[in-house]
Amino acid sequence: MHNSSKHNELRRTVITGLTKGWDGYIWMLKIIVPISLFTSILQWSGLLEKAHGVIEPAMNILNLPAAAALPLIIGAFAGIYGGVAAMAVLPLTIDEMTLIAIFLLIAHNLIQEGAIQGKSGLHPIKATAFRLVIAILTVLIVGHFLQKPQHAEQVLVATPIRHESFVAMLREWGFITLGLVIKIFFIIMFILTLLEIMKSRGWITVIIRWMSPLLRAMGLSQRVGILWMTAVVFGLTYGGAVIVEETRHEELTRNELEELHLSIGINHSMIEDPSLFLPLGLSPLWLWVPRLLVAVIAVRLLTAWFIIRDRFFAGKVLTNPSSIISREKENEQ
Repeated sequence: MHNSSKHNELRRTVITGLTKGWDGYIWMLKIIVPISLFTSILQWSGLLEKAHGVIEPAMNILNLPAAAALPLIIGAFAGIYGGVAAMAVLPLTIDEMTLIAIFLLIAHNLIQEGAIQGKSGLHPIKATAFRLVIAILTVLIVGHFLQKPQHAEQVLVATPIRHESFVAMLREWGFITLGLVIKIFFIIMFILTLLEIMKSRGWITVIIRWMSPLLRAMGLSQRVGILWMTAVVFGLTYGGAVIVEETRHEELTRNELEELHLSIGINHSMIEDPSLFLPLGLSPLWLWVPRLLVAVIAVRLLTAWFIIRDRFFAGKVLTNPSSIISREKENEQ
């Protein structure tokens, strides 16, 4: 009976994971299909080529073609799925897609996720500025380790999509998008089912204990371990409710919260988000390693700044608003 109960529990967990995976997949399709079609139409019409003069100087700074601006903008505001959808139908090289992916893995869905970080202890403007600046710096650094990408003009001349008929463009878009959504289906179903099993078995807490040395290496306090792990596994959007709720009950200093938010702003959803770029043929090395290293460096630099600042300015201030108010009342009395 005991084994039967365990089997039934596992079956319910798997069904729950598959259900969440299916719901997430349908939600993702509502983003990928229209955005990829819109991007293909823009490319076919020649409007992207006409915008090169305005966009290209900014993209050149990132060692990217003008066409890269579209997935960057879509991803920054609409999220990873929109960025992937735009990338899949544009004439981009593997190295160019790698740089775009690194930027979007750090700086995506900025409005929604900035609001979540704002509710849990860090001003949304500061959180967003952190991510944008670090995304740009990371792309500039990684760009030196990749082959120099082709110029946008060369790519577009090599693939004159806009000279094809509209029907031919739709056919090409259909094949590309179909292949992409099939690959993403299996990735999302597997990941969300695995995460559901990990939650039901209590493995997340065990993993956090095992990862205590990693938290120290990341420059983070063990008091933020649950919040860090939540963001790393489930992301800022999916794990947002947990992050906000736990922050209310934890007595964390402003320094601890800013270090946490800087780290998870760079380094969240480490399972699902990078996996979405794998169907495009990108190397796992560039999808996982740079963010981890940059997060460590960024937090260490922020900690060093706190030490320098505290030596010359006022002492540590608690992030808990009630603590700040009570302290102000004590001063008044």
